[in-house]
Amino acid sequence: MVLIDLKTKACPFCAETIQAAAVKCRFCGEFLNTPKARALQEQQDAQDEIEVSEEEQVEDGVLFACRPSFLGLISTFIKAAIVLAVLGLVIKFPLEEIINGHMGIKIAPAFIVKIGYYRIMSGWAFIGIIALGLFIKALNLKMIYYEVTPDRIEWSRGILDRKVDNIDMFRVVDLKLRRNILDCIFGIGTVALITNDKSDPQFVFKKVRRSRDLYDIIKKASLDADRRTGVVHLE
Repeated sequence: MVLIDLKTKACPFCAETIQAAAVKCRFCGEFLNTPKARALQEQQDAQDEIEVSEEEQVEDGVLFACRPSFLGLISTFIKAAIVLAVLGLVIKFPLEEIINGHMGIKIAPAFIVKIGYYRIMSGWAFIGIIALGLFIKALNLKMIYYEVTPDRIEWSRGILDRKVDNIDMFRVVDLKLRRNILDCIFGIGTVALITNDKSDPQFVFKKVRRSRDLYDIIKKASLDADRRTGVVHLE
């Protein structure tokens, strides 16, 4: 007796159902053992894992979970890059020698050496401070974690001292979605909430992906929470 493996999968090219062991799709005629086919299959597998993860979150009562994106710091990194470029020029070019040789100002050789030393050391010190500041800011951003359920919004933050707070969903009065041109390019956004919570009257989801989905989820969840609790928000 011969057992036949009836496992199937979707063709990465035409999405038709074919046998899992197939080497060539009988519908579109594409070979499934090429680098292009493997890349498409890996992409499809990754998408399937994301969808399964989202389904599990919904089953666990989590409507949306995310962290702020590093892309939210793109403007900060651009400004820092400009400053670092200027500091690099300060370190590279001997300004004291240029002033001494071309501006008619005579400076003692020993004093030129001392100025050059302090110029280079100060430049590297400022570069180190800026790099450390960027690292701490990025680390602090990625330590923030948002979680939205039908009943509440919860977020945690902090590097050494972790803090967790929440807002009941029925306390959300209004919300806004904000996206500048860089946000639109990189697919991120900021969702700002106005609440009647005394601790957090204004709460912001900073630079998150799928910001439009988050906006719609909170809007629907807040309306559902108002109906369940009988809350009426007065202007």
